[in-house]
Amino acid sequence: MDPEETGKAPEIRALKSRAVNRVDSDLGRMEAVKRLKGVEDRRVGSEVFDELTLKTLYKLANSGYLAVLNGAVSTGKEANVFKGITDTDDFVAVKIYRVATSDFKKMQYYIQGDPRFKVRTTNRRQLVQAWVNKEFRNLKRALEAEVRVPEPVTARDNVLLMEFIGEDGVPAPTMRDAPPEDPEEALETILEYMYRLYNVARLVHGDLSFFNILNHCGEPVIIDVSQAMVLEHPLAGELLERDIENMIRDFRRIGVSVSADYMRERITGK
Repeated sequence: MDPEETGKAPEIRALKSRAVNRVDSDLGRMEAVKRLKGVEDRRVGSEVFDELTLKTLYKLANSGYLAVLNGAVSTGKEANVFKGITDTDDFVAVKIYRVATSDFKKMQYYIQGDPRFKVRTTNRRQLVQAWVNKEFRNLKRALEAEVRVPEPVTARDNVLLMEFIGEDGVPAPTMRDAPPEDPEEALETILEYMYRLYNVARLVHGDLSFFNILNHCGEPVIIDVSQAMVLEHPLAGELLERDIENMIRDFRRIGVSVSADYMRERITGK
């Protein structure tokens, strides 16, 4: 039964109110430390702006990476992405992973077997920090392979700063929300990126779909590469097949048919 429908509703509302007040208080202290000018949407809950996150944001502000933190660009199960402004007045995406509510089983599933990381997976904070570092390193590898992804700026604790994809502070929509005007051209571009990921970066995205591809002025931009795996990982082949199935499904919805065999050959060259 919904707590709001029981006699406990006033208590629940009081608890929520106190949590929001704590977040407002913490953010107020942040503004006093550095001209970090508050968050437009502060009701994201104290699970986002916990003590660790606030300390990390202080450090990033004092290092000149971040001056203004504005409203949420997107919210997910493990992380929220906010729009930030640097000391040089450039927009930046600020991705904050929630230590308290992250899906640790999922993180363990994707990070175990990755030869780049030796993590005690029973330590939640260490696991989240490794996860953020994994996304940072995956972005760098993809960028070096000339795959269009957000350029990573820095990673610290549970916070990742990266290039803001959008125009004049307005975030680019996903291809799910804004399908490409030329679907066949978009398909070939994405297949080329998947080929470069596989053969140059030696990565498999593992969760590729129109939800994780932005449409930036007609150009596909791949995002959310935290779960991407190196080819040496025993699950890489399985995740490649998942990406292929997702792309077939999403392009079919906008009128483009493509076979799994064609995609597999274009991506792997086999």
